[in-house]
Amino acid sequence: MKILVLHRVPYFKIEYHRGISHDRHDVTYFGTDQALATLPPHLRCERVSRQGLRTAFEEARDWLAHRPRHFDRVISVSEYELLDAALLREYLGVPGAPADQVALARDKVLMKQAVEGAGLRVPRFLPLPRFLDLAGGAPWEGRTVLKPHRGASSEDVLVFDTPRQAVEAVTARRTGVPRLDAGEDLADFEVEEFVSGPIRHFDGLVQGGELLVLTASEYIGTCLQYAQGSPLGSFQLTLSQEERAWVARALAAVRIEDGSFHLEAIVHRGETVFLEVGNRVGGADVVATVELATGVHLPSYELRALLGERVTGTLPEPPADRRLYGWFVCPGHHLAGQDFQGLDGTAAFRHHPSVIAWNELPPGSPLPRHITYQSGETVLAGIVASDTPEDGRRWITDLFASLSVRTRPGARPAPEQVPA
Repeated sequence: MKILVLHRVPYFKIEYHRGISHDRHDVTYFGTDQALATLPPHLRCERVSRQGLRTAFEEARDWLAHRPRHFDRVISVSEYELLDAALLREYLGVPGAPADQVALARDKVLMKQAVEGAGLRVPRFLPLPRFLDLAGGAPWEGRTVLKPHRGASSEDVLVFDTPRQAVEAVTARRTGVPRLDAGEDLADFEVEEFVSGPIRHFDGLVQGGELLVLTASEYIGTCLQYAQGSPLGSFQLTLSQEERAWVARALAAVRIEDGSFHLEAIVHRGETVFLEVGNRVGGADVVATVELATGVHLPSYELRALLGERVTGTLPEPPADRRLYGWFVCPGHHLAGQDFQGLDGTAAFRHHPSVIAWNELPPGSPLPRHITYQSGETVLAGIVASDTPEDGRRWITDLFASLSVRTRPGARPAPEQVPA
């Protein structure tokens, strides 16, 4: 089989060789030089570089126009390029989910419309242009969320006290989001009511619409708070049959039929409220904690499902030690321009017997200038085991309350040399 991979996620996060036999298949990785540099040097494959100035679809289409060739599968495991892969499949006549189906799991307006249509509760919402037409007369009161409807990592997400404040900020062009304040891309944003309560994420695998693997976890902190500089973690919960049925209904509504998924929901006064879903694995250490709990490496089996291989009946048995796992990550992007010097308050946690992984940035490392959950870029990332959800919550909460980050001003970049 000839396989084209739109390659964006670093190789070590996916470990493609665990799901695709590179000896049996001819695999081509299409990505920027930075992405291609993460491929193992001796991996049997073809590497095709793209500039990264336009979408992956546009650059792949132009590349194939000059060098026509056939592929049996076109895949991507990056949230940012799932739609590009679907457009390229349609352009080349390759099997796989079409663009309109993929869009249901990429566009936050479309997905909430579909989930609401399936009878599940969603936050009340409006596309931003329609919201502005109503001049703040939204069908809800109180806190209001403004977000890109195809965004990720809580970038450009804002919370206002009232719908009226959201309208005033957008119309006065003082949101702090450059493209909105330039009066551009209004149609790329949506507004929704703020629903309070614990936020949970459900992660797993489907094939042919059948739910094969599922774990439930609850966040400590929020992705928005992480974007603003606070630590984030989550701990696994025991899963009820009611939750499993609810997840299955939500996935069916947005037509996620093959591959991994990461679904977020809010528990508001005992009711589960759909927030959003992606047809991809979760970030941070979600993949590792799911594998520890279930024995299933989600990317590997997702790749097999996307290649049309049978996954049902081939999954490993869960580990005999049925412990629960949590992950934690401490950001550094909010301190960009400084160098990391170390952590205080972590001595009681670093070598605790519950710790499965502890990845701390080396002292002297420059802090990232972009939001990232990736170990080796964040100040701290790790995994902890517990016997109960309460123990997992307590351990991570205590860690966050104790730790603090030491930094020093980073070296200023050398001034550009202007040719004489």
